[in-house]
Amino acid sequence: MIVLGWRETARRLPALLFGLYIFGAGISLMVEAGLGLGPWDVFHQGVSSLTGLSIGRVINLTGFVVLLGFVPLREKLGLGTILNAIVIGVSADLTSDLLPEIETMPVRVLAMVAGPVLIALGSGFYIGAGLGPGPRDGIMTGLAKRGIDVWKARFGIEFVVLLAGLALGGSVGIGTVWFTLGIGPMVQFFLKRLAIEHAG
Repeated sequence: MIVLGWRETARRLPALLFGLYIFGAGISLMVEAGLGLGPWDVFHQGVSSLTGLSIGRVINLTGFVVLLGFVPLREKLGLGTILNAIVIGVSADLTSDLLPEIETMPVRVLAMVAGPVLIALGSGFYIGAGLGPGPRDGIMTGLAKRGIDVWKARFGIEFVVLLAGLALGGSVGIGTVWFTLGIGPMVQFFLKRLAIEHAG
């Protein structure tokens, strides 16, 4: 378990929660746009279509299942890891309930473009808070510690979940391309500016 003093944790917690919330909101925007999702969310949507569960609940359940992979990889849990598995899914469902139905193509395209930007901004806040990686990121970093390049681990995992989600009926489209090409550079941009330095 990643442990910081309670004062330091409390100082970082608002950024963590805000980041996780807008991450989920970004997912919801892409879902409502209907023009394709990021690889993990193609999978989440496919499972949602199969089971009848909301996509937010599927995100939550998937997060907790993926956490089981931390055990053999000996990855450390943090408060951020656990909250990631809870808050993003809740935010995705809540935002979906609040959004009006998106009908016109220009608004759908705007939502598709904005979604990954919000996801990247949210990533900058929650990763920058330094309270632990998200479940999916933890698996990638765990594999990297065992000699697999991060990009290979990320590509391999996301390729598999993308294919699984596509087979289950998840949405692949131009939004998938935009997410895949844009998310890395955007997260790097925001993280450089939002990472919280240790007090003292």
